[in-house]
Amino acid sequence: MRYGYWTPVFGGWLRNVPDEGMAATWEYTKRLTQDAERWGYDLTLIAELNLNDIKGVEQPALDAWSTAAALAAVTETVELMVAVRPNFHHPALFAKAAANIDRISGGRLALNVVSSWWADEARQYGLQFDQHDDRYARTREWLQVVDGLWTEERFSFTGDFYTTDAAICSPKPAKRPTVYAGGESEQAKAMITAQCDAYVMHGDPAAAIAPKIADMAERRARAGGTPMQFGMAAYAIVRDSEAEAKRELERITTVAELPAGYANFDQWLSGTQLEREMKLQEYSVSNRGLRPNLVGTPEQLRERIAEYEAAGLDLLLLQMSPQAEEMERFATQVMGTA
Repeated sequence: MRYGYWTPVFGGWLRNVPDEGMAATWEYTKRLTQDAERWGYDLTLIAELNLNDIKGVEQPALDAWSTAAALAAVTETVELMVAVRPNFHHPALFAKAAANIDRISGGRLALNVVSSWWADEARQYGLQFDQHDDRYARTREWLQVVDGLWTEERFSFTGDFYTTDAAICSPKPAKRPTVYAGGESEQAKAMITAQCDAYVMHGDPAAAIAPKIADMAERRARAGGTPMQFGMAAYAIVRDSEAEAKRELERITTVAELPAGYANFDQWLSGTQLEREMKLQEYSVSNRGLRPNLVGTPEQLRERIAEYEAAGLDLLLLQMSPQAEEMERFATQVMGTA
């Protein structure tokens, strides 16, 4: 299993805990990422939203791509998986900038391609917001342009959304960045099967993840592509006793009143096609992070992680709070690396 973590660009992951002691600042992010390398983490996911989805839109949120460029220069081993939303980035200009960041990092850049869901954010920034199926049509073209610029000396393209005319991207990436993407609709799965390297999923029990992995692996095999990688989001709580872990779980999931970020959560539900109903309790942690039940003693967590490995999962994308203290604890007690 590879272990990744979400860079806390929103100042935390708990929507009903105002101050988690992990401010959305460059200083905290730099220190955390350098420590994460030392603790043995393989990857960090840097989410891209211009508005704060977790703490409320009035709160600070770090920009993903300038943060990634800065981290590329001050780290050595961690893979930088940076979220990118096609309607916020012209693909030819993006290909040029991302290639440069990959060069700075020595070939450690990866993309997490996200077909945008937040209509209000796009409206505020004066950008096009497509309906669900059109978002994936845009993403397909966007990836064609980016990949073309990264692999060909000159690249021309004419599509419904984008056009290039013998465009040049030089220097190219040190290596072609891995492209991760997620989605549960048929349009998303078809696009990922054809154009991406890895499939990332919201949190779910291993019994629910296993058929998703099997389905995507079969789709990829039928398409004749190389085997896919598979990742999943999860929130982790590790304690010396199960009772201690459950007390922490109760603390973070108690919602006395709806906090500032609830409107964003409600809008996300209306703009996405999820296969399972989400519960209000899960609102406290993003990306269905509590469903994997990585809550308990080190032994219990290792047993559950082994079940995911048996299902074919390659990568855990972890959220914790407070991030630095909990990541070090997880690395020491579960990963055995710190």
